Amino acid sequence: MTDHGHEIDLRSVVRGAAFAPFSVILLALVVIWAATGAGYFWPMWAALGFAIPTGLWFAVRWAWLRPKGASRRYALQASVSVVLVVTTVLIWAMSGGGYFWPIFPFVGLGTALLLHGLLLAPSQRRLQVRVDELTRTRSGALDVQASELRRIERDLHDGAQARLVALTMQLGRAEERLADHPDSAALVRQAREEATAAIRELRDLARGIAPPVLADRGLVAAVESLASRSTVKVEVVGQLDHRLPPVVEAAAYFVVAESLTNVAKHAPGASARVTVHLDGAMLVVEIADNGPGGANPAGGGLTGLKQRVEALDGRLEVHSVAREGTVVWAVLPCE
Repeated sequence: MTDHGHEIDLRSVVRGAAFAPFSVILLALVVIWAATGAGYFWPMWAALGFAIPTGLWFAVRWAWLRPKGASRRYALQASVSVVLVVTTVLIWAMSGGGYFWPIFPFVGLGTALLLHGLLLAPSQRRLQVRVDELTRTRSGALDVQASELRRIERDLHDGAQARLVALTMQLGRAEERLADHPDSAALVRQAREEATAAIRELRDLARGIAPPVLADRGLVAAVESLASRSTVKVEVVGQLDHRLPPVVEAAAYFVVAESLTNVAKHAPGASARVTVHLDGAMLVVEIADNGPGGANPAGGGLTGLKQRVEALDGRLEVHSVAREGTVVWAVLPCE
């Protein structure tokens, strides 16, 4: 079973391999310095020469993680300015100190950054106001959608489903009265069986729209109900001390439901473990199995789950290694 918390970051390994030659060169220079009588520690200039491009690389990478647009450009200018200022201070210190001339590049770069920030501030404020407005309207729309789905489920349960149950009972009584007419009784029996099948389908449909157990007993109970109906062995670990917003519970429920469906479909002989817990104001849901792995995160079902989670400002990740199982990991804000 894959352990998400201890997964090796391949990118970290690659970065380590890329910088390893620099470390070897620096070590060799230090050895040469020591072997030639020590004295003035000149290898520090070589170290600075390696540190400058390394610092710029990290600065650009950090800025590139910002949202695309003006904020990314500002972050790039700020991070590169910090690297340049630190470089000048190090050069000043390594060259013996004295008059603190790095103040001039510090003032110049700081002034340029301040002017950029002043020009950026109005557009940033407008953008923030727009983001706040869209967040409020989206939250309201999601709440309305969740309420509407629950209403549809109640209407199906109390309306169409109740009528079909009554019809099934009437057909059963009609079948008993037609015991002396086997042909007619067979037709009524067939109609009763069709009505019974329609009730099952309607219950499945209602459960897929808004599971009654989710609304009545909460997320953990709903997940345990899913586990009991699953065709694979499922262990549920989780306890929530209070109810969560309905739209969050629904999103988490469908993440678990789709994940267990995928396990039953692609790894019928596997077992699964569902973990549900709160981490501060975040709901964390993890579904791990010991199946064959190799799941495609870009598949239709997983893509739909990711979109559902991201609509709530959450995050969904899928880690699936061949022959090591699959982990679906979702984080949902509860505020």
